[in-house]
Amino acid sequence: MSPALRAFLRSPPGILGVALLLVVLFAALSADWFFPRDPLSLAGRPLQWPGQNPRLLLGTDNLGRDIAGFICHGARVSLLIGLVATVVAVGLGTLVGAIAGFYGGWVDDALMRVTEAFQTVPNFILLLVLVAVFGSELEVITIAIGLVGWTAPCRLVRAEFMSLRTREYVLAARGLGVRDAGLIFREILPNALPPVIVYASVVMAVAILMESALAFLGLSDPNIASWGNMIGAGRSVLRTEWYVSAIPGVAILVTVLAFSLVGQGLNDALNPRLQAV
Repeated sequence: MSPALRAFLRSPPGILGVALLLVVLFAALSADWFFPRDPLSLAGRPLQWPGQNPRLLLGTDNLGRDIAGFICHGARVSLLIGLVATVVAVGLGTLVGAIAGFYGGWVDDALMRVTEAFQTVPNFILLLVLVAVFGSELEVITIAIGLVGWTAPCRLVRAEFMSLRTREYVLAARGLGVRDAGLIFREILPNALPPVIVYASVVMAVAILMESALAFLGLSDPNIASWGNMIGAGRSVLRTEWYVSAIPGVAILVTVLAFSLVGQGLNDALNPRLQAV
């Protein structure tokens, strides 16, 4: 067993985060088994409270949809959005940050000016602009969330590259004739990834929250079963049937908390200072 894995297994937040994440994954994977019907279809009389109908354990929303089925099917959408948006944000940020940190000089200045231009606009405002221009389909929203979240990974990777590019093993590889691409992707990047991996859990949590915020404002794809769409649908009955918005809100809370705890566990496992304690 590697030291990093042992350190992760000794981290209570990491173990709790994995347990919560497994619950969410189980809900997503078992959705078709326990709830084979379309989650957007009518399941019963609208606004039935949880426990009122034994066939509908979590009740129905104001459109008569089964909340339990909606939650399980919505777990797929939220996890998919979080995963794809994280790949886009971390991938783009890593590429730009690696080039800026490795070459420095005018290349670094030019790329950092572009990064700062993106950072001058709040992420959610920029996301609203992208959705307004390109549409609210699920694919567009997912890519847009990734595009507004790449600046922080970029700066993180840039800082790592600037500290690693003058190390002895990099200079030795350069002396052996290794090209720039080899130095970036084979020599430096593997050693710069640990903090990026930790931060990826934060990106996933933020991506899920951003999609939920869009859906709450009515700007997400209405043809998908997402937790944010259910929270948005429950706005009109929030004072009387608060459970319609509260149940998917708890699902979002648990998922975001799971990713945050996993990130804390990864930080404990990949941080050499903490491992040495």
